[in-house]
Amino acid sequence: MAELTHKRRGEYIQNLLKILSEHPEGIKAKEALQELAKRLPPTPYESADFPNSPGYRRYEYYVRFSTIVPVKAGWMTKTKGRWAITDDGKTILGKIKDPEALGDEISRFWRVWKANQPPEETAVTTEEKHVAEEIFPAERPTATGSLEEAEETAWANITQYLQQMNPYDFQKLVAALLRAMDYHVDWVAPPGKDEGIDIVAYADPLGMEGPRLKVQVKRRADRVGFEELRSFLSVLGDDDRGLYVAIGGFTNDALAKARAQEKRRITLIDLEKLFDLWVEHYKRVDEESRRLLPLKPIYFLDFQN
Repeated sequence: MAELTHKRRGEYIQNLLKILSEHPEGIKAKEALQELAKRLPPTPYESADFPNSPGYRRYEYYVRFSTIVPVKAGWMTKTKGRWAITDDGKTILGKIKDPEALGDEISRFWRVWKANQPPEETAVTTEEKHVAEEIFPAERPTATGSLEEAEETAWANITQYLQQMNPYDFQKLVAALLRAMDYHVDWVAPPGKDEGIDIVAYADPLGMEGPRLKVQVKRRADRVGFEELRSFLSVLGDDDRGLYVAIGGFTNDALAKARAQEKRRITLIDLEKLFDLWVEHYKRVDEESRRLLPLKPIYFLDFQN
């Protein structure tokens, strides 16, 4: 079993944080690992597959394994297969230049973190034991890499599925979600020109209570910009509320425009937020509409948490 030296762990994390710092909005984990391998080539040992898991290379698993502490330390985040650096991560990257010193800081943080956990929560898992002992995991991949990769694959499949969905089915999906959230959907635009509004909903069946909700839905992959958002705002009355759902998300200018609104209140929902809401309210979505985005939970051992 090879030793995971402080220096090697520091090299992994230092280079990874540099890569993430070049992508302020985050980068897919797979892409980050590919770029890391270019900048920090694997050793012959790391280049080999696990003996008991052909096709599963040690290098990517060891890097994933080494990110356990940086995530706990708040230097980086992992969200739906996307890795991003935090302000604390930028600070540590600028502060500690030597890879071995960074590896020492990782181990120091780990010891402090473990010491501050309540007694009932300090049972050491196999993977955490390897972190503490500065050694690589055994010659078979364990839960950390498998869970992460399963999450990343699932999210990639969901993203691709929604991006390829018929636009009107996507519109129906948003309407079904609103109904599950207790909104009363009064109108869904038929195929054809929608003049900027795809769905109209109210807080009550008669539309007598609260403001009217106007919804614009964009299924395309690119981000919605300032001009498109301004066009949507122009169709909102003073008493209307706006909801803009866009799979591709929004540009920084569009986000700033939405935050600056005082009279015309608007909420922006990207793909991640839409999916989280769908999961949260899935049990209340009618059976037929669930087929638009059918989900099945599968449970894994999660040693990191």
